[in-house]
Amino acid sequence: MSTNGSGSRLRGTVAAGAAATILTLAPTVAAHGPAEAVAGAAAPATTLVFDKNPGDPTNSKLSVYRGKKLWATYRAGSGLGVEDDCARARGWMPNGNWKIKLKTRTYNGKVIKGYAVYLQDMKCSKGTVTRTEMFIHSEMNRDGSAGKPEARHWNDPGDYESNGCVKLNPTDIKKMFRLLDRIGWPTHLRVVS
Repeated sequence: MSTNGSGSRLRGTVAAGAAATILTLAPTVAAHGPAEAVAGAAAPATTLVFDKNPGDPTNSKLSVYRGKKLWATYRAGSGLGVEDDCARARGWMPNGNWKIKLKTRTYNGKVIKGYAVYLQDMKCSKGTVTRTEMFIHSEMNRDGSAGKPEARHWNDPGDYESNGCVKLNPTDIKKMFRLLDRIGWPTHLRVVS
């Protein structure tokens, strides 16, 4: 077999009873990369990465990747400006790979309502405290609408503060859910600083 310069192999077949050669193109690994070259190969994994900002934990970033491609980045906060990941209800989220336990658009917790991604429990960096009831969430009613009390109504940059969870504005968390429904949900949130 020979190649035609585009990385495809030329495959010749002779039609029955005819002298003409019919050429078909078969893709090769060089033309598409290893993930696409193998028929039935798994699609690249989707990953959520929360990158904490030491200069201002309430102005950090939550990014969505599929394979190595960046699909979206959202402003997100974690904690009340405290960088101690062992400080319950004040400090930012500990680094690590957090397993996603549940995703829902209608969470009805005591504090968190509406769009929420519930994460596993994890020990802080010193191993002295287990951080529990950790989420990616926003401020809204259970149905995703804005409410009247401050805890349900997003109205200023101070709303990025949280008890240590990853917090997005309502518009961004809804966009993230739609995107992940389309490209595939990850199994974990990776937290880095």
